[in-house]
Amino acid sequence: MTNLEFTPALLAFVFVVFLVAGLVKGVTGLGLPTVAMGLLATRLPPLNAIAIMIVPAIATNIWQTFAGPYLRALVRRLWPLLLSTVLGVVGGSGLLVGPYAPYGTVALGILLVIYGLISLLHVRFHLSRKDEGWTGAICGLLSGLSAAMTGVQIIPAVVYLQAIEMERDEFVQALGLFFTTATLAQIFNLTNAGLMSSALLLPALIGLGASLAGMHLGQILRERMEPDTFRRWFLISILLLGAYIAVDKIIRLHLI
Repeated sequence: MTNLEFTPALLAFVFVVFLVAGLVKGVTGLGLPTVAMGLLATRLPPLNAIAIMIVPAIATNIWQTFAGPYLRALVRRLWPLLLSTVLGVVGGSGLLVGPYAPYGTVALGILLVIYGLISLLHVRFHLSRKDEGWTGAICGLLSGLSAAMTGVQIIPAVVYLQAIEMERDEFVQALGLFFTTATLAQIFNLTNAGLMSSALLLPALIGLGASLAGMHLGQILRERMEPDTFRRWFLISILLLGAYIAVDKIIRLHLI
């Protein structure tokens, strides 16, 4: 893992990142890892960013997993997605430290752009119940590999969850279940590779506290503003951030 000195300025940056990411999650119900990884990637190597993001992500997703009556039914329905996600994350562990690791930031930027475009254009897919199993397995594997390389697992799993059409509360709990599963697999990857360091404990705890505070502020904000307006500007920001991250890293790698 790249050794970093977490100066007061860098710790303040981590605090602001997770405050913003938590606020987005408080308003929209998702987006904490996406926003956090996107912003952290502008200052930190992917390995460090993923390791810092793990603690706030797992803590804020566990409650979402269990806060609802659908957990047992969701596990029965989504097990192909969940199992293949774990296999994808674990199978892609070498992407964190292998020869293609420097391209993880480029992939992250591209994924953020794709996610922003799909959401802004309201692209929707519909899957029949009989096609959910094999489609979920493919989407889980791709999302797992994406998570292993970039720390972000939104594409294509979130699109898949939208396509199988659930009730709103069921969908929110399904997101929590999926993100918790993927994050636990990432913890296994990082620990198995010796990439979890005590030096990252302080920034991770700062991130956790900031994300919880941000979520509280986001829930207050959700009651005072139009969620669709917030969501639209959030997606535009994600798209622009992704484009910046990808282009900047491509230039640094002398690919253009």
